[in-house]
Amino acid sequence: MTSNIILFDDFRRDQLLPLTYTRPVCMIRVGILTIKEKWEKMLGSICYPQTIDYLSIKHPIPQPKDKNLAINGGILPNQTLVNQILDLQAGEALFANDTLVAAILPAIVSDNSFLQKENYTTIKNTSSSFLEIKNPWDIFKLNGEAIEADFELLTTDRKSQPIPTSNHIVKPENIFIEEGATVECSVLNASSGPIYIGKEAEIMEGSLVRGPFALCEHSALKLGAKIYGPTTIGPHSKVGGEVNNCVIFGYSNKAHDGFIGNSVIGEWCNLGADTNTSNLKNNYASVKLWNYPKKGFVDTGLQFCGLIMGDHSKCGINTMFNTGTVVGVSANIFGDGFPRNFIPSFSWGGAQGFSTYKTEKAFETARIVMGRRGIELSDVETDILTHIFNATAPFRH
Repeated sequence: MTSNIILFDDFRRDQLLPLTYTRPVCMIRVGILTIKEKWEKMLGSICYPQTIDYLSIKHPIPQPKDKNLAINGGILPNQTLVNQILDLQAGEALFANDTLVAAILPAIVSDNSFLQKENYTTIKNTSSSFLEIKNPWDIFKLNGEAIEADFELLTTDRKSQPIPTSNHIVKPENIFIEEGATVECSVLNASSGPIYIGKEAEIMEGSLVRGPFALCEHSALKLGAKIYGPTTIGPHSKVGGEVNNCVIFGYSNKAHDGFIGNSVIGEWCNLGADTNTSNLKNNYASVKLWNYPKKGFVDTGLQFCGLIMGDHSKCGINTMFNTGTVVGVSANIFGDGFPRNFIPSFSWGGAQGFSTYKTEKAFETARIVMGRRGIELSDVETDILTHIFNATAPFRH
């Protein structure tokens, strides 16, 4: 391909906060891969995020070319959609109703004018149905379909590593084990969806896994873990206890007993032993979730919705999260009782109240946590977190 491929943020960037405080929309993990990785795999080319200014330093866009292919970073690719996008010519755009799916641009536009139909000479309407992420709960809601699509994308015409005979297996043809992965003395049931085990990942003895399920590279299921699909555990994570229909982006730990369900956990998070989330209200009513643009709670339309947790947040042992709780970036939660359903970024405390988690203390913890994975907390990262600290100050008062 001779053009730059740009994955742009649109309205959904604000809708997906706090998860998008620290990443472009296209770097959300749903299924096995991030949205960016899906597009790169299907297009056979590097894609570059176009996002809000303070994140652009970490995600720079290359010099514009005469032809730039812009694709909506919240839309998941499929082959029909890819074919329609590759047929676009200069000045043409592909829309789904009023949502821009993709366009050929003569230059990389820094404002949002390129999102409007009137700026194109030719408008095409996609005939393809596709998955898209608009709200945080879409990530776990659509995770099963996304795992199945990624499983096919990653494993077609490839052969799995042998499944060790110490395991009890149902539907082995739906199980794929990458090189270096370890799986012993566990039950893997792929009858309701595929099971993907990434490179150097480990499923420890006594684990019970029901697909669809993805365990990404260098991650581990602890002894006796109970996993209900559709669930994704991103790279370099450790998970134990009971997990039902969750997505953990990566570099996060829930290493001990306790239940999380219908939840999304960002990167560099840690859930203390016996942390539990409620994912169903006592009256079985539809769950409401904090929405940043509206500065209030919105109805998800879901009966099951647990915890949305931004990057770098932590909670102590025996923490209890109520149904439909949103935790921002770099919050530290501890103590008994249920904390409130919206915990702003850089909050320190629990049900008895919160104070501000100062950046120097938060950075000190982040350096230690990231250092354990051999990753340095860079100046770029601290600048991003400082921006988030300042931008979210009104929510803490």
